[in-house]
Amino acid sequence: MALEQYIRDIVDFPKPGIIFKDITPLLASPEGTTECLQLLINSLNDVKIDKVIGVESRGFFFATLLAHHFKAGFIPVRKPNKLPFETISASYALEYGTDSLEIHIDAIHKGDKVLIHDDVLATGGTAKAVCELVEQLGGEIVQVNFLMELTFLNGREKIKEYPLFAAITY
Repeated sequence: MALEQYIRDIVDFPKPGIIFKDITPLLASPEGTTECLQLLINSLNDVKIDKVIGVESRGFFFATLLAHHFKAGFIPVRKPNKLPFETISASYALEYGTDSLEIHIDAIHKGDKVLIHDDVLATGGTAKAVCELVEQLGGEIVQVNFLMELTFLNGREKIKEYPLFAAITY
């Protein structure tokens, strides 16, 4: 099954010149979701996983399914001021400025085997920031995986020291 059939292109969203990759048709399809989840699971080759991180917000969808499959804890990484407990944060560059992500300080323990999941690997800034948070808390990154990788943006370069998998590449 070609997962690309479930990804809808939205031209000029969120601004002119951008082609947004909409995953809602994939999420609406039980067959597509099952196929995608199985690809993500198979990419891990029976690696032990203690925690699965989902990156706000589209990373949450498959991260919770992966956590359930691996009998691991699910950890949300969110934009600032969205988590109720004490957090640490990491900043990353945007096209015009910076942004940051936060994680609870007790979400990961030293030596936890951590899978990071997000919907898309673009420039790599978000993924790199999440990797920094995991390592700051003492976690060991077993893989960083994505539904999609936009290879023309070279985001892989920012996280090349980690195992990486994308179910779809553009």
